[in-house]
Amino acid sequence: MLSPAFRQFISGTDIRGVASEGVPEEPINLTDENIDRFSSAFCLWLSRKTGRDCGRLSVSVGHDSRLSAGRISSVVIRRLRDSGVRVLDCGLCTTPAMFMTTRELNCDGSVQITASHHPFHRNGLKFFTKEGGLSGEDILAILALAEEGACPVQGQGNVELIDFLARYAQSLRCQIIEGIHAGDKPLQGFHIVVDAGNGAGGFYATQVLAPLGADISGSQFLEPDGRFPNHIPNPENQEAMNSVSRAVVEAGADLGVIFDTDVDRAGCVDRDGKEINRNRLVALAAAIALEDCPGGTIVTDSVTSAGLKAYIENTLGGKHYRFKRGYKNVIDEAVRLNNAGSPAPLAIETSGHAAFACHYFLDDGAYLATRLIIKAAMLKREGRALSDLIRALPEPAEETELRLPITETDFQAAGERIIAGLEQYARDHCWAVADDNREGLRVSFGTGEGDGWFLLRMSVHDPILPLNAESDVSGGMKKIVGALYGYLQACKGIDLSPVTAFLEKP
Repeated sequence: MLSPAFRQFISGTDIRGVASEGVPEEPINLTDENIDRFSSAFCLWLSRKTGRDCGRLSVSVGHDSRLSAGRISSVVIRRLRDSGVRVLDCGLCTTPAMFMTTRELNCDGSVQITASHHPFHRNGLKFFTKEGGLSGEDILAILALAEEGACPVQGQGNVELIDFLARYAQSLRCQIIEGIHAGDKPLQGFHIVVDAGNGAGGFYATQVLAPLGADISGSQFLEPDGRFPNHIPNPENQEAMNSVSRAVVEAGADLGVIFDTDVDRAGCVDRDGKEINRNRLVALAAAIALEDCPGGTIVTDSVTSAGLKAYIENTLGGKHYRFKRGYKNVIDEAVRLNNAGSPAPLAIETSGHAAFACHYFLDDGAYLATRLIIKAAMLKREGRALSDLIRALPEPAEETELRLPITETDFQAAGERIIAGLEQYARDHCWAVADDNREGLRVSFGTGEGDGWFLLRMSVHDPILPLNAESDVSGGMKKIVGALYGYLQACKGIDLSPVTAFLEKP
């Protein structure tokens, strides 16, 4: 059993912590000593997994634009080298590209130093093998080794510098050339604005799009800057989406693309500056994926809209499979379905994590953008745009997410108790409980009762009960949330102030 001192570093399938000063009451815990321990533990874990001595392993190391990247990278590289490992130092790189080093450079493992869209002072370690990202159980095993102080036998490895991001950019250019079939400048006359949010994604504009003839004027925040001075590099952040929308409209561009810090997620906006994000992005990616897999299953997280299900199944002719929140959960379920003989060409979260079966089920924002741009270029020849593909997507009149804090110490047990009680309450009141609940409880309401649905579930990591709701009519959400409040007000161990504030709004 891990002690709290090491359990604090668990963040889903990553190790994360505070790496830089600057935030009150958040002291640095990603110290050089702890990073050294994690690196030693990963080396031992990888040795046991592959059955090869550390001195026969090759591991790539990369990082995003965070201020602490240089310090952490140097510690990781030094520990691996001193354990006899052949280290490939990739420098600034994207998380998906670091996975690809295991495939294209035959690395046994890979370490990406990133904390995704989290604040500037945080950082972490993400690990890959040729099979993909590590599981939560793998992270627990690595942390257990780190807590033991387990260390590989001293060795003498070597370090090689490699600009793998340039190589990855070349592969994306080749995909666009092959996908559009219009010579070596297939994006000539196509205007695309890229917003990298000062993360690692600026290369996409300068090394992928511009060499193919695209006009990238109006692109912004391409220079890596770990302070993230302009906006949070996160397609789910409204300020970030507003920023790229304005940039597209001001530049008169055909399309805008925005990445998160380490480029495992993406979002986009159309030529009018309208967001193609969340359910719209899922719909668009599904339309592209199902072209090569008619009737296939699109696996999404649990909070997708009722309209999306109708679009995927009635308009596209595919199957919609709602699963749990958490991109790794969604990807693993799609892999399971594929292996069981049910073709699932796409696993995608509303957060912008999109993993195509034809791309190793790797959540790769640059690959998603590439697929979207290929389709956009093809449509442009016909005088159409990406947004035309999803005009049939039914969109709600209202939607919201309320996050309800759980106040009991054992928040997991409290959350499960509240959701179990809600299911019984819903059935006692003859509410329409969804037949595909795989996380929390989803309930639909018909005409005059709210014309929509709610989903109450446990947060993946936090002592929170997120409540998602949408309605097809103005004022419908208050009816739905009000009906739910009739149950929640009798529950103990939950802070209902977000619900009461919502219901009290004019």
